[in-house]
Amino acid sequence: MPSFVLASASPARLATLRSAGVEPVVIVSGVDESQLEGLPPAELALQLAELKCAAVAARDDLPAEALVLGCDSVLELDGEAHGKPADAPEAVRRWRAMRGRAGVLHTGHCLREAGSGRVAAAAASTTVHFADVSDEEIDAYVATGEPLHVAGAFTVDGLGGAFVTGIEGDHHNVVGVSLPLLRELLAELGASWTDLWSSTEEPSSGALEA
Repeated sequence: MPSFVLASASPARLATLRSAGVEPVVIVSGVDESQLEGLPPAELALQLAELKCAAVAARDDLPAEALVLGCDSVLELDGEAHGKPADAPEAVRRWRAMRGRAGVLHTGHCLREAGSGRVAAAAASTTVHFADVSDEEIDAYVATGEPLHVAGAFTVDGLGGAFVTGIEGDHHNVVGVSLPLLRELLAELGASWTDLWSSTEEPSSGALEA
């Protein structure tokens, strides 16, 4: 079994993979996300995923057969890409702009075989409909701190779930990793999704810095 590495510090991505029977080793890329600007939202998510994946796959302590997955998510609203809000006031402004509307959550996925450098990459896009929440609800939600740690300033699998009224597309993609797309990328590299279920890797206790 080749090692499977998740190049992301996202607890939601790790939890999604674990719930699907996959136990990755977590290695955080440390990539500076601000280096890419002016790209369309879906392209931005994909290129950031590729950067994170390449940074981790370049480590010389990975076995040649290791498969490294890099992911990055942004929310597209009015044609602009929104990642994690910088602070609470920005999160409040985001929610006031989002409420009662729909946005598109783009998640870039890049899968790379460490030894050969072979790559399979694509972005998945899911439309998210937001509730027409009140100012008081927005303030209370932002005060929890949750919106500050996630792309688009919302979750569907946490406190923000009650503020999402509908989803068009893959639910897992909104959490941070599209399992159907990952299965397709694995197949492109000649690997099987079901083989990952039989991984004998010990569960990772935390994230390792690249």
